[in-house]
Amino acid sequence: MKSVMQHDIFSYVRPNILSLAPYSTARDDYKGGDISVWLDANESPYENGVNRYPDPHQKALKTVLSEFKDIPMDQIFVGNGSDEAIDLVFRIFCRPGIDNAIAIAPSYGMYAVAAAINNVALREVQLNENFSLPLEKMLAMSDERTKLMWVCSPNNPTGNAFPREQLESLADSFDGMLVVDEAYVDFSDEGTLLDVLHRHQNLIVLQTLSKAWGMAGLRLGMAFASPVVINLFAQVKYPYNINAPTQTEIIRRLREDISGQIAEIKEQRQLLAVALSELPCIKKVYPTDANFFLVRVDDANFLYDVLVSKGIIVRNRAHVKGCEGCVRITIGTPKENLRLIETLQQL
Repeated sequence: MKSVMQHDIFSYVRPNILSLAPYSTARDDYKGGDISVWLDANESPYENGVNRYPDPHQKALKTVLSEFKDIPMDQIFVGNGSDEAIDLVFRIFCRPGIDNAIAIAPSYGMYAVAAAINNVALREVQLNENFSLPLEKMLAMSDERTKLMWVCSPNNPTGNAFPREQLESLADSFDGMLVVDEAYVDFSDEGTLLDVLHRHQNLIVLQTLSKAWGMAGLRLGMAFASPVVINLFAQVKYPYNINAPTQTEIIRRLREDISGQIAEIKEQRQLLAVALSELPCIKKVYPTDANFFLVRVDDANFLYDVLVSKGIIVRNRAHVKGCEGCVRITIGTPKENLRLIETLQQL
């Protein structure tokens, strides 16, 4: 494995992004003060709750997130779901048709989609047979044009989280930006990498409010990184990427206590693992650190169709390399989980 290296973040950035003059909104000129007449942004003057543009810097929301995550505001980016952050990473660091990125496989499909949209070659490295991280293979796959490395942990669809020390080792050894997607971190005992951001200038951590926080409909994803990287995000993003009602609603909902819901999902995860493993149609239930299981079955296509006919939908992953014969099952409420088991018992 490569030795620990010093990372020059600016050397990874596309030259045109470094020289970019970002769009300046009318509100960027506003430095505070007792303003009661707003005639700067060509908005409708008739108050209806949404006639004014939202804060393009999301200061109030970032203040709450900073306290909640114990991360300085200048190290936080908020986007329209994690997908916006994923796309921005490619746009900031990869020259279309020239640079490439590395991702583990199987993993979240948006990395490949965003790479294709941005005309960036994505080199996929298959996970080891037990879904562990192939560190040496990942590093060996990189070259002088490899700008990004993607690791989802806990990984979708396999469900397993990778050891923190392995991810930190990867950040130290890779001459590029390491992006660790922690969408399911709230369900994992492995923990987050947010507390080691200060040690790795080339590390970007993605999180979301769509899973444990139950805000998938509000579409808010977060990226945490060094102030230098977050400033690059701010320069490239669309000015008003998070609307005002969403910012207000998320601030309100972040005050809620979801610990009970997370505890119930973890409890149901344990009970469901036992119940699934006892079914004749189930060949293997893979260990998981997330709010879902990857399950190998006798016939994934048949099982999927039967469940749909009974009003239950799971995710058929049988066509994904490394997940042949598998379906992915999200952990639902106790009532939903019982209905799933009772339906599968009839097969």
